[in-house]
Parts: sequence; C-alpha cells; structure tokens
Amino acid sequence: MRTWREVLWPVRTPGIDALCNKLLVKMWPFKHGALTNFVLARPLPQPAPADAKPPKVSVIVAARNEEGNVENIFNRVPQMGSGTELIFVEGHSKDDTYGAIERGIAARPGYDAKLFHQPGKGKGDAVRKGFAEASGDILMILDADLTVPPEDLPRFYDALVSGKGEFVNGVRLVYPMEKRAMRLLNLAGNKFFSLAFSWLLDQSIKDTLCGTKVLRKDDYDMVVANRAYFGDFDPFGDFDLIFGAAKLNLKIVDLPIRYRERVYGDTNIHRWSHGWLLLRMVAFAARRIKFV
Repeated sequence: MRTWREVLWPVRTPGIDALCNKLLVKMWPFKHGALTNFVLARPLPQPAPADAKPPKVSVIVAARNEEGNVENIFNRVPQMGSGTELIFVEGHSKDDTYGAIERGIAARPGYDAKLFHQPGKGKGDAVRKGFAEASGDILMILDADLTVPPEDLPRFYDALVSGKGEFVNGVRLVYPMEKRAMRLLNLAGNKFFSLAFSWLLDQSIKDTLCGTKVLRKDDYDMVVANRAYFGDFDPFGDFDLIFGAAKLNLKIVDLPIRYRERVYGDTNIHRWSHGWLLLRMVAFAARRIKFV
C-alpha cells in the first residue's frame, strides 16, 4: 500500500531527537539514513464469485452554469455494472442549468436520474450532497464541463472491481491535452501539487485536482466518519477524499485520462485564490499526516 521511514536519531536527546525523528527523517537526503523502514501491505483482493451480482454505480455530476452540456451528459454517460444512476446537484447557476436537467429527465421516462439543489457553496458541498443521495455501491464523480470524457468511466469501474485499486484517481497530465484544455500556469501548479501530495501521502498522486474520482460507498462512509480529523474547509472536495483515503490506507491508483477542451461556458476555478488555498491545505496535511 505504501512505505515510509522513521527513526533517524535513536538516542533520547532533548530537542535533537524530535527534530530528527519527526521532521528530518521525512526529507531528502536525511531519509536515506533512517534506521527503520516500514511497508504497509494487505493480501491481494480475491475476485468476486462468478454468480455475484455486479455492483450498481452512482455518477455524481455537480453542475453550475453548464446548461449547454446537460444533453451530452445524458447521452454519453454509459451503463456500468448492474445499472448506472445519474445524480445531478445544481449549484445556483446563472443560466438555466436546473431547467435543462429537469427537461432531460422528463424526456427520458424510466431513466435512473435524480436532481437536487445544492444546499451550500463550492463543488465539494455539491459532491457531498450527491454522495449522500446515492444508492449505488460505487460512487463516481464526473465534471459537468465534460473535459473528462464520460466514455472513460468504465475504465475506472474496471480498475475498482478488479481490485487494482480502492480509490481510483483520474490523471490529466499524462496524455497530450487539447490546445486550450489547461492554461500553462494551471498546468505548472497541478504538477507542483502532484509532487507535494505524493510526498505527503507516500503514495503516487499524479493529479490532485482531476474531477474524476471513484471509490466504493462503504469506503466513502468511513471517510465521512473520520472527516473531523482533517476538518471541513475543502471547497473542491478532492482533498477531502484524497486525505480520507490515505488516512484509511486505501490503495490509491492513478488512471490517465485524455483531458478535453471545454466546449461550453467558463471555468469555475480561480487560479490565484484557489492556489493559495491549496498551499494552505498542503501545510495542514503535512501536520496531520507527514509530521505526526
């Protein structure tokens, strides 16, 4: 699952042992002098019986000012497992996103879809509302801007049910992107935070802010039960899930996707203010996870 090092200074020496064993041993090049090396492992998961019913999937779509993408979401989200439930959480849009979703549901009698108003603000709040209303065994997040193709979702499903991972995290930074899919500064920031979080969590996290993340509902319920350890100040929802998965020692797997250019509307990301918030999260996670 992960590896880490402890104990750089084995002798009780006021001030020095704490500095070495809590701080320096976690950092290069001092970590190479560690006296203890830990490996956390679990037996490989066993395949489900051939006659077992496939799990049901809930796809949560947080939608704000995405009226022009709604029809494509209905048309392109595939059926997976024993069935796919589509849950929209509309977030105080200035356009007619809510009405477009209502019309989409009405035009598809029998389609398993639900629509809710977001109670608060931020994508994280909308995702939590969708997860709370979900009835599926597997929870998926799909960004309403469709920069991550819905056709990729079965790959996430397969990675989870095959046991390759327990928390499947989409990665936009592997394949070449479309020309205007991500600004240069956003790309540089994402690469920086991927390195920072991989170091913090002792697991590979190549893209912290990719909207597509997948886990089992039972594991999400455990994340919720332990949420107080990290607090509730993540407006994106990505770090709440990543920190929670790491704290529970879930197997995190990066899954590359092809990142597309937005075809409708404008991004809801404010790179400077949100970048500053991400730096605060890194510092907070370091105190809670790395330098405990």
